[in-house]
Amino acid sequence: MKKYHNITEIAGYAFLAVLLIIILPSFFGIYRLNIVSKYLSLSFVAIGLALVWGYCGILSLGQGVFFALGGYAMAMYLKLVASGSQLPDFMNWNSLTELPVWWRPFHSLPVALATVILLPGLLAFGFSYAFFRRRVSGVYIAIVTLALALGLTVLLVGSQGETGGFNGITNFKDLAGFDIVSQHSQLILYYVQLVFLLILMLIASWITRTRLGKLLIAIRDQEDRVRFSGYNTAMIKAFVFTVGAVFAAIGGATYTVQVGMMSPVAVGVMASVEMVVYVAVGGRMSIPGAVVGTLVVGFAKTFLSESYPEI
Repeated sequence: MKKYHNITEIAGYAFLAVLLIIILPSFFGIYRLNIVSKYLSLSFVAIGLALVWGYCGILSLGQGVFFALGGYAMAMYLKLVASGSQLPDFMNWNSLTELPVWWRPFHSLPVALATVILLPGLLAFGFSYAFFRRRVSGVYIAIVTLALALGLTVLLVGSQGETGGFNGITNFKDLAGFDIVSQHSQLILYYVQLVFLLILMLIASWITRTRLGKLLIAIRDQEDRVRFSGYNTAMIKAFVFTVGAVFAAIGGATYTVQVGMMSPVAVGVMASVEMVVYVAVGGRMSIPGAVVGTLVVGFAKTFLSESYPEI
């Protein structure tokens, strides 16, 4: 059975490599390839969810929170670069006269990149460990994470002068002097994104093959027995939840660069639930399947919206 699983996993990686590196760039124009990049950004979340939900049994319906935190951190840097010495346009529209204090560190790209990793990671670990230590699990975690996504959506929409409100943060031009608008640049960004995707897939696959991966499955199936064996299951669950959050945040950052915007729509309840659907379609315990599931659902949405706009 294990040998069959390994063969299937290798076949999945091979299929993805051929599809993403050779087939899609050869047959798709830059417009379609940019849509693929959007779905690949979402697949970062799906990979993390495959670990969190598929292997550890934690159904999180709030991954959009961490996706948005990474996306907004990158969007704030890009917006400040595009605005130059002026205030971002949406702040002017809302009668702000100076840049909010918490925006100022995002003039620095290293600060923005560090925030993409550290802020979601620290939030996820603190939040999850507090709940898991009290043995909150199952549907209760799903409800709490869903409420978290809803709460952040309300906060972002309500803080229009500082976050862009419902419209979010848009109109980016370059990243550290690199033009991100031209078609040639978008093609380069597509391949850079593939490199990050491969790295995260390898990290996730490595985790599943270590002793930690076996513990995750054991916790999912019989958490009490693992706890009675002397393991700190709350710490293990918090760790994998944090990994999933960081993966989602990196996806949010790449989404912002590729799509050219970040808004509360990416945080909301529907977006977070849809992220779980990607994993369900691709297979809960398959890392390449998470990516395939994201692409399948994404292309289905695109096809239906283009073919049947009236519905």
